Amino acid sequence: MIKARYVLDRYLLRQFYPIFFVAISMFVFILLLLDLFSNLVRYLNNDVPVLTMLKISFFFIPRSISYAMPLSLLFASAYTLGDLYSRNELTTVFASGIPFWRFSFSLFIVGLIASIFSFYLDDIVVIPTLKIKSELSKIALHQVVVSSDYDIVIKTRNDRRVYMVDYIDYDNRMLNGIFILERNESGKYVSQIRASSAAWNGNYWEFENAVIYQYENGILRIKPMPYDTSYIEPPDMFMRNAVNVKELPAKQAGLLVNDLRISGLSYYEAQADYYHRYSFSTTSFIVMILSVSMGGRFKKNILLMSLFTSLSIAVVYYISEMLSMAMAGLNYIPPIIGAWFPVVLFIFIGIFLIRSAKT
Repeated sequence: MIKARYVLDRYLLRQFYPIFFVAISMFVFILLLLDLFSNLVRYLNNDVPVLTMLKISFFFIPRSISYAMPLSLLFASAYTLGDLYSRNELTTVFASGIPFWRFSFSLFIVGLIASIFSFYLDDIVVIPTLKIKSELSKIALHQVVVSSDYDIVIKTRNDRRVYMVDYIDYDNRMLNGIFILERNESGKYVSQIRASSAAWNGNYWEFENAVIYQYENGILRIKPMPYDTSYIEPPDMFMRNAVNVKELPAKQAGLLVNDLRISGLSYYEAQADYYHRYSFSTTSFIVMILSVSMGGRFKKNILLMSLFTSLSIAVVYYISEMLSMAMAGLNYIPPIIGAWFPVVLFIFIGIFLIRSAKT
């Protein structure tokens, strides 16, 4: 009996994989065309060569695969099960005493593996290639890139030290145009430091032409800043605050969220995006559960109904995800709930539908 079930698993996967590869190729191609045509007018207005357009589209392929994978899994599994049902093969399986969830178990494993693959695909491949695509597109369209490494404000040590920096030199690890405000535990003014620049020596900041403003006997006095090694906030704290969490790998994104929290800046949206990095990777597993739950419900017009069902479920899921993420970014709900609530909700919906499916 156990051997027969493994034979059925292999048979189901042999029916599933060809449809999946055709579906993901089709959806990736559609996404590439949508990206190309959405920018085609601007490309033509700027006389962008065809080879440059193709090069930009090439670096969009990983992102297209990431977007297309859940939808392709959803369509392929729903179509495969619907096709088996229309040929009365599912009826034979059910008559043998094998539950529907056990017959579809191999598809759940595929969805789980796809989710793990999706996370590492986004973290290792999609983020770098998307950055290259963005840079190539800006160069081709002659767009001026406004850097976010100006006017950085950082709070440290429970808001007792506030850095205001005019400009950050990433390559040389230098701060330029520095104003530092020191406060005590109650938030009252202690001193302020102004310096033309500061260089990171590996352990702390060394200030150039620094002066300190302090009250002495009720009089505000200005004097050269004495030698001080307590300014140990690392350069990465300033650098990470000049980028978007979506542009960083998961490990760096976690450090950015921590920097924002320590600095006293708003971190809710960044934290929601960080949690969403993990929750979004489970989409392939979720849609597999949903598609299996819908697999045996259509016996006619399998292709049309599978495609319609796939698109409908995907739209509902992504809309609910967008709403919860927006609420988390505005701090209406905790970031972790904003990222994971749609995941948990649709898993329960999928389990309920599977329990009510024909068997």
